[in-house]
Amino acid sequence: MKAAVITFPGSNCDRDLAVAFENAGAEVVRVWHKDSELPSGIDVVGIPGGFSFGDYLRCGAIAANSPICRGVVEHANRGGYVLGICNGFQVLTETRLVPGALIRNMNLKFVCKTVGLKVEQTDSIFTGGYVAGSEIQIPIAHHDGNYRADDALLERLKGEGQIAFTYAENPNGSAGDIAGVFSDNRRVLGMMPHPERAAEVVHGSTDGQALFRALVDGLVSA
Repeated sequence: MKAAVITFPGSNCDRDLAVAFENAGAEVVRVWHKDSELPSGIDVVGIPGGFSFGDYLRCGAIAANSPICRGVVEHANRGGYVLGICNGFQVLTETRLVPGALIRNMNLKFVCKTVGLKVEQTDSIFTGGYVAGSEIQIPIAHHDGNYRADDALLERLKGEGQIAFTYAENPNGSAGDIAGVFSDNRRVLGMMPHPERAAEVVHGSTDGQALFRALVDGLVSA
């Protein structure tokens, strides 16, 4: 099973994400944002957290228009899997691979702490290692994590089972307490919290391990 981890200028969680994939058993290929296409044989693309292009314009907007993101969109449109974390989630909303938008936190402050997440949906390759309704402990670190969706979109996300995680206590004002959402086919997941920062004992929580293990094991057995 092969994972590609994208690096943009300003990415700062790309190594963490690569290590989390590797520890779960994946072969990882590092990909630069100026590459025009993904390497062959990629099963899942990881778009890491950080501050791509200094968060100029809208967060993730410049990265979403980089050469490699055309390849990521093509990969997703072919039914490939994509995981976008924090800034990666922002990139996914900008490419329209997941619905909604992300704006400045409601309190206008950067938030960095471990939070409780409720697992809303386990019928996906990303979340199949969790128990629906359980609470896991995952760090957040963002300034623009306020997920926005109008009432119609919120109802659709709920009805179609596209909400992956919600916050136990909302830290940023996100509509519906949403912390992570799926694409229509649940093969693309965008989430603000950092499971790669809760994947080893030294991190203080290993609750993120289940996401990477379920993803890698699911793709190996597919």
